Order: sequence, then structure tokens, then C-alpha cells
Amino acid sequence: MVAGGVGAALALRAIVKRIREYDFLGRSVLITGGSRGLGLVLARELARAGAKLAICARDSHELERARQELERVGARVSAVPCDVTDRAQVNEMVDTVRQRFGKIDVLINNAGTIHVGPMEEMTLEDYDDAMKTHFWGPLYTMLAVLPEMRARRAGRIVNISSIGGKIGIPHLAPYSASKHALVGLSSALRAELAKDGIVVTTVCPGLMRTGSPRNAIFKGRHRAEYAWFSISDGSPGTSMSAERAARQIIAACRRGDAEVILTAQAEVAAKLNALFPELTSDVLALVNRLLLPAPGGIGKQRAKGKDSESSLAPSLLTMLGDNAAARNNELL
Repeated sequence: MVAGGVGAALALRAIVKRIREYDFLGRSVLITGGSRGLGLVLARELARAGAKLAICARDSHELERARQELERVGARVSAVPCDVTDRAQVNEMVDTVRQRFGKIDVLINNAGTIHVGPMEEMTLEDYDDAMKTHFWGPLYTMLAVLPEMRARRAGRIVNISSIGGKIGIPHLAPYSASKHALVGLSSALRAELAKDGIVVTTVCPGLMRTGSPRNAIFKGRHRAEYAWFSISDGSPGTSMSAERAARQIIAACRRGDAEVILTAQAEVAAKLNALFPELTSDVLALVNRLLLPAPGGIGKQRAKGKDSESSLAPSLLTMLGDNAAARNNELL
């Protein structure tokens, strides 16, 4: 009887969610990190859904290219340069968007940074950068939009975390730590903001073919680090297309889902970690020991992916990811 009651309640909830699905037509959507990669792909999908778009990023030239592309397909776009790690800039950016569109209906916290390398080569600055971008940045933007959303008793917030926010990934320690922080923040705010009519969705993607490795930061044996990262990121066996990921993220926002984990591999890994954390840790320790590059190379110095090429990357093994980089404004 209990099982039947739970099943009926879940079925009813699913029906209600479908009836109340969010319509993006005419809605104003703010996407941080919207000039390239997943942010740009999300903007394209939302433009097709009839949304008014506000995109922000640090690089004004990238932002301008993204704005021109989106306007060519008929989107109404506001492009505002902003470093989300600076609260004053965030508040000014949100005010600018509000002046253009009147209100912000949906906030998508997508801006990100990736530091790749063994923990021996990571510095406190690397951890600080990751926390500023993945925790403080989303918090600043949410605090900036919440007063008006509360006043209307309506709003949607999507926080793009990562499977690295569910599982500690070797050679991605600053990234994983900061994404874990974002998962916790996002989950807590969903519970607290429900009373105000605001829905928060946490997204934990696995590997996606966005083209982002070219602009990631690599340390230690940076060419070897870039090779394994870009091959994994570009393989259809381990990653999903950015376009498919964007559609699933937008669908989750429409439904008001609490959390969505993207790629079957990431979902299996998250469940395995939840049930058997020691086994998961042992497997990752073995991967780190046998497959990932040892410390050395440039040490604690930083190199962009595009400055870390080798015979393996770019190559046929990274072709899909390289093509995504060309499509998604990641080349320059």
C-alpha cells in the first residue's frame, strides 16, 4: 500500500509538472559565460524558443561575436561585459539587463573555469580562482536577481555544476571542490526559495563536446594533460554533444527539475559513488596512478589548451571536440 501510494504521488507530481511546464517565449534569460561553449549553445536553443537573451562574459570581443551570431538568427540580445567574480560588476550588469528588458525571468549560471593537473602543481591561487568563479560568481548573480523574482513570486534559476560536483575527479581538484560547493548552495537555495515561487535546478553534466579544452588551464606535463583531457572530451563514447546537453538542460528548466545529471556514464558514476564510495575512490586512485601524467613539465606555471598541442591533440581522436570549438566561438 505504501509503495502504491508513493507511486501514485510521483505519477501525479509528474502530470502536474508537465501541465505547468515553463514557456520561454518572450521571457528574458540571463546566461553567464554566454559568449562561447555551452553558454553560447544554450543561447542558440533559447533563441529558437523565443526568449530574449542577455549574455555576459569577460572578453568583450568574444561577446560581440556571439551577439552578432545570435542577432543574425533573429534573437533579441543584450551583451554585457562582466567578470562574475566581481560583485560590483555583477550588480551593474544585472541593472543593465533589467533596464533593457524590464526584468529577468530566468538566470543560468554557466560561467566556468577549469584547472587541469596533479595536485602537486596546484596553487592556492588555482583554488581561489575556481571558488570565485563557481561559487561566489553564481551567488553574486543570484543575490542580484532574487529581490525582483521574490517581488513577482516567480523566477527560474539554473546552476551549471558538473559530475565533478558529485565525485572528486583526480587532476581536477580545484574544479571538483568548487563544483561541490555549487551543488550544495544550489540544493539549499532550491529548498529555501520554493516558498517564494522561485525554482532552482542544479545541472551536473559529464563530458560535453563544447570545444572548451582549448581555453582550459593546464599545469605540470601540460601537453600530456591536454591530450587525455581533449581526447576524453571529444570522444562520442565518453561525451555528449553540447547541443543535446543544452536541450536537456532547457527541458529540465521547463519542468522545474531539482537536479539533472547528463550523460549515462556520469549518472552511473554518481550512483556508484553514492552506493560504493570506497570502490569509486579506489578505481579513481588506480586511474590516477596508471593513466594520468605525473608531476613535472612546466610545474605550477599555467598554459592554455591551445598552447599545449601535441601529436595526439589535435588529431583524429579529438576531431569532434575540435569541430565543436570552431562552432562554439572557442578558437580565438
